[in-house]
Amino acid sequence: MLRYILKRLLLFVPMLLVISFIAFGLNQCTPGDLIEAELENSGVSPSAYLVEYQRKAKSLGLDKPTFYFTLTSVAYPDTLYKIMPARQRKTAAALIAQFGNWPEISNFFQQQRVFINQLQTIRKDTATKDHFNMAMTAIRQLSQTYQIPSIQAMFDSIGLALSQNPALQEYMGQEFDALRKSWQQISLNQSRWKLYCPTIHWYIPENRYHSWLTNIIKGDFGVSLKDGRSVSTKIKEATSWTLTLSITSLLLAYLLSIPIGVYSAVHQGSKMERMLSILLFGLDSMPAFWMASLLIIFFTSPEYGMNFFRVLGPYSLTGDASLWERFLSNLLGIVLPVFCLTYGSLAYISRQVRASMITELKQDYIRTARAKGLSNSQVVWKHAFRNALFPLITMFASVFPAALAGSVIIEYIFNIPGMGQLMIKSIQGEDWPVIYTILMLASLMTMLGILVADLLYAIADPRVDLNKKNATNRT
Repeated sequence: MLRYILKRLLLFVPMLLVISFIAFGLNQCTPGDLIEAELENSGVSPSAYLVEYQRKAKSLGLDKPTFYFTLTSVAYPDTLYKIMPARQRKTAAALIAQFGNWPEISNFFQQQRVFINQLQTIRKDTATKDHFNMAMTAIRQLSQTYQIPSIQAMFDSIGLALSQNPALQEYMGQEFDALRKSWQQISLNQSRWKLYCPTIHWYIPENRYHSWLTNIIKGDFGVSLKDGRSVSTKIKEATSWTLTLSITSLLLAYLLSIPIGVYSAVHQGSKMERMLSILLFGLDSMPAFWMASLLIIFFTSPEYGMNFFRVLGPYSLTGDASLWERFLSNLLGIVLPVFCLTYGSLAYISRQVRASMITELKQDYIRTARAKGLSNSQVVWKHAFRNALFPLITMFASVFPAALAGSVIIEYIFNIPGMGQLMIKSIQGEDWPVIYTILMLASLMTMLGILVADLLYAIADPRVDLNKKNATNRT
């Protein structure tokens, strides 16, 4: 069995790599520019925008190439990732896709920066405010435009602002001529043939994926974009609540559903079995959010005189609260959500156990066991139930990711600060580091659940041999 476990763990490595590729790829495809949104909200001045953008990008590791290599054409430089902000980098890539001549395009962007820097040094009395704003707005839009008609329109706007203000024309005319000439060079010296010549740019090991994966292995999941807290800390706090709810509800569900399912199978057709079936079918049909709403209305409101429990998360206890007070406070807060998480699982597992037991009780080896004079409890629990465990084990394989991910609906309704609520808030706030960390952890727990299920198969039935080679030799 140890050999099998080691082989499965080694098999998990490429699976985890594939999952990491997917998670990281989704992270890179997130819409918008996080740095740009943050700087706009912070009110950074236009003159310090680029410097602040580069500083923030370096702190987040966004100043590196995306992956170990890039399969592209010779028209694209291996330093394209260094162009910032991200909008300007996309504009540069779009211009390369049209003309293929990166040296001329690079010179075009360089002339834009020269023009902007020169324009920002103009004194207040040199140009009127309207003409200055017109020229500044047009040049900034020009750095984010790659469509030829739009580029020409921006040039017309700048030229109009300069022609209407002689002082501005005298001060910026030379830079404007150089900018216009750099654009003309792009059109004159096109190199579209380069777009059809493939090449590979290597970035080993300095790239975003390598840094991200290294930090993940070290347990550093980054920093939340919403509040600046460590992602590990936020997940640890949420996991404690989710595991408390999940483990409690699962233990109750299995401890109750197994005896109920076995009893229903053994006493099939009896009055009690029919009543249990109706009850289980009713519980399985009731939506969890509806039941949660009813429990909140009737058992947490003084209007009906049954406000035995509470909702809205943990109490705000004082620092001198005793351990018993804290325990009782948390207990009153999880009773109702645990019930909502338990009754559905209880009904479903009980019906699965019943169906599996009914099938096993009709097998020939059960009749042989009864013919040998074994007691009814031995026949049911030692023989039939052991072979009926396989559906339960299969369901148990999904327990690990479910226990970690939590119940989004229940945690949201009862305001439990668990993983489900953390996921909802992270999605609403576009907190991508938290979202993709939860994705990675859920995937890892899924693989562990599959491994545990395979091991439980072998424990439940000795005929299941995990070592296929030995099984073949014995055959």
